[in-house]
Amino acid sequence: MNKADYIIEQFGRANIELTKDKAEKLVTLCDFMVEYNKNVNLTAITEFGEVVEKHFIDSVLPFTMLDISKGARFVDVGTGAGFPSLPLLICRDDLMGTLVDSLEKRCVYLRKACELLGIKAEIIHARGEELGRIRREEFDFACARAVAALPTLSEYCVPFVKVGGFFAALKSVNEEPKTAENALKELGAEFDNSVDYNLPNGDSRRLIIIKKVRQTPTKYPRSSANIKKKPL
Repeated sequence: MNKADYIIEQFGRANIELTKDKAEKLVTLCDFMVEYNKNVNLTAITEFGEVVEKHFIDSVLPFTMLDISKGARFVDVGTGAGFPSLPLLICRDDLMGTLVDSLEKRCVYLRKACELLGIKAEIIHARGEELGRIRREEFDFACARAVAALPTLSEYCVPFVKVGGFFAALKSVNEEPKTAENALKELGAEFDNSVDYNLPNGDSRRLIIIKKVRQTPTKYPRSSANIKKKPL
């Protein structure tokens, strides 16, 4: 079985239908990332099967649980090596993505990856809390697959989202939405739903959906130092 057929099979195990063309793009992304990773630290996961499972399926599966309108604009805050945004943009090429990362080396990689794959995306080298003060209330949804605690992550992400939009946090099952209740109230958002699910290999995940219900006060997001010193 070639790599593209393997990806199609594994995505099928997650009930995601994938065309051969999109599977081949994911193969290209994997090969490019693994090679680039030899010189720039992007990921500790480099074995093909693990990349497919823990990066590609993990990036796409939660968004199949959401009703995302065609042509929606989203921002991926702290995208790192481009997860979840790059696999999502391959599978949903109608979406318009803005990828934000604080490390220029990663942004260079992301630009090269998008050019190689024919992905039209905006790549921005910036800290999330700084960009969030400029690009306020601009996106239909924000997403992050980051290790920061939910109250902190919400302060980074919610200000980007339009009223009526949402923030999708891709988290472990250890993350409880109620820990962010005070933060969400301050930010003009509220908990909408959470879904526990498993990757095909059995790994557990939790998708937390936060709805933007009113404009975020202009004092948020605060500086990184203040966010860390006194989380909401």
